[in-house]
Parts: sequence; structure tokens; C-alpha cells
Amino acid sequence: MLTRSDDLEILLSVADMGGFSAAADAMNMQVAKVSRAVSKLERQLGVTILNRTTRRVELTEEGRQFVDSVRIALQQIQSAEEELISAGELPKGRLRVDAASPFVFHQLVPLTRKFKQSYPDIELELTSNEGIVDLLEKRTDVAIRIGKLSDSTLYARSLGRSALYVVASPDYLTAQGSPETPDDLAQHQLIGFSSPKSLNSWPIEGLAPIKPSSASSNGETIRQLVLAGNGIACLSGFMVKKDIEQGRLLSLLDDFKISNTERELVSAVYYKSSTVARRISAFLDFINPQLTL
Repeated sequence: MLTRSDDLEILLSVADMGGFSAAADAMNMQVAKVSRAVSKLERQLGVTILNRTTRRVELTEEGRQFVDSVRIALQQIQSAEEELISAGELPKGRLRVDAASPFVFHQLVPLTRKFKQSYPDIELELTSNEGIVDLLEKRTDVAIRIGKLSDSTLYARSLGRSALYVVASPDYLTAQGSPETPDDLAQHQLIGFSSPKSLNSWPIEGLAPIKPSSASSNGETIRQLVLAGNGIACLSGFMVKKDIEQGRLLSLLDDFKISNTERELVSAVYYKSSTVARRISAFLDFINPQLTL
């Protein structure tokens, strides 16, 4: 007996939400129906997909492999349906885009209204995560990533480079003085990242990784701290170029800066077998020439 696609969708929801009740809430159905659907799948397949405890459910090894395959299969079905329905039409449907919050704020939000005007039938959903997300687990269609890529299962499209700037506010520099050499940074308040620690390696000749006097995991928070005169930070141009152009921040130690580092890379990533290729292409083709990296 063949499994039904709606039962498989329920299984994915249980796996993603971590429990039957949470999945039932997300899908607006009764918990009993969710439980029956998963139990039916297990009977049909003759394997245990989920280990159930009083507190949560976890995928078995067989269940994890099955869920990964189901995701891809359901995406392929959706793709076939969309291609048949939308042949010759503008792309339509939901497009989930994930990026670090500074990139969302400074690059994607300003382009959203014009994108929606060009593609009114695409339901754009923007999410912010400071770390790397699992596209399948988070049901993300395309993610914007900064820095070197390592996941070979993803298709990557380069969006360009965003130069790094060591910056401080005019008020801070008036009060504390401006560093003339990398060694001078030891006398200043430095603002860095609490995670990942690798972002505290600034592209300055001869400079060891900094030990921040204050830190955050969020680049936009660091930008706001710098704007408020709390110290010196190293941030990507996609979030501070306008601040520099308008005099809110000043670029420091330019003569010592190392350019073309891996941290400058900006890429869009998605699965090679993505079922939303038309929506992804439309989105990337639209934003790429308008990004101010």
C-alpha cells in the first residue's frame, strides 16, 4: 500500500517541530490525527520512525534517512505541479529567504517593495539567523551567506564582495583619539563578535585576533554600539558604507588593510535539486545588480 503525501507532510512537521502537539498546532489539526498519520506510516513501512518519550519525540536513524528522502521527493512533486501550472507565467508561490539580520535590514528590506511590484505572486518570507541554517530543516529556499562556503551539497551563486572596514564614530575619535597604526588599537575600546570568534580576526597587517571589550553575536548590534560612540569595530561594507559616506562613521587604518579576504565573499546558496528554481532565479536576478555591497 502506497503512503499518502499528506501523511508524509504531517511526518515532516512532527520531525521539524519536535513533537505531535507542536505539529498539530502548526498544521491546525487535532493531535490524534497527527499521531494516527505517523503510526500508519510506521505500520506500512514496517519500521519505527520516531522514538517517543513523555517529553519529546526523536527520529530513529531509519526515520532520519526516510525524512531526508521524503523532503526531496515532496519538493520534486511540488516542482512538477508548479511547472505545469505556471508555464508561461510569472513565478508564483512562497519564497523563504534567510540571511544575517544586518544583510536583511540594509540590503533586502530596501529592495522588497520593488521586488513585490515586479513579482506580485511571489510570497516573500524573510528570516534572520546569525549562524548557518540547515536549509531543509528550516524549510528555507535560499540563504545569503557571508564568507567562504564549504557545503558541497548546495548550489552557490556569487553575489559579489563586500569590503571590510575598521570604523568608529567621530564622537569616539574626538574623545579618544584616532589610531594611526595597528599597535595603537591596544589603547582603544574594541567591539567584536561573541560568536563566531573567527570574526575577531580583523584584516589588518600584523594584527592578532582582537580581545573585545564588548561583544555581540549580531552585526547590527555591533554597528549600533559603534554609532553610539562605544568603540572601534570591523564590519562589512554592506552595512556601514552608507554610514561612512554620510559621515556617521569614519574608516580607520586603510593603509594597513588586507583586501580580498574570504570574509568578503557574499553568496546565495540553495539545493541543487531545488523545486523553487524559478522563484530563486527571479529573486537573485532582481537583487544582484541593486545590492550595495
